[in-house]
Amino acid sequence: QVQLVESGGGLVQPGGSLRLSCATSGLPLDYYGIGWFRQAPGKEREGVSCIRGSEGSTYYADSVKGRFTISRDNTKNTVYLQMNSLRPEDTAIYYCAKRYLSCVNLFTNGAGFDSWGQGTQVTVSS
Repeated sequence: QVQLVESGGGLVQPGGSLRLSCATSGLPLDYYGIGWFRQAPGKEREGVSCIRGSEGSTYYADSVKGRFTISRDNTKNTVYLQMNSLRPEDTAIYYCAKRYLSCVNLFTNGAGFDSWGQGTQVTVSS
């Protein structure tokens, strides 16, 4: 069973940047959608971004478009989430998960994604 491991979270001031990493333990990334999700205290989990396929198709929630960029390094089997212009409302635990060949349900309930990591805390505060 592949275990995904997130890292890179921390405390940052509003307007700052962080880069999250999702290590995928040798997963062939061309065959999987890797999604980033987040959950803030008292709120439901929401899909943030996903990358899939050999062409590296990307998807973003409206709330992060233009500020977040998802990418991957197939040689390192790692997916990244570059987060710029961070806002207090971006504060959450960020998780990555995988889905075979697809990013379907990223923005609904995340059904079909598995191998969820432990998460990494992102706090945006002055």
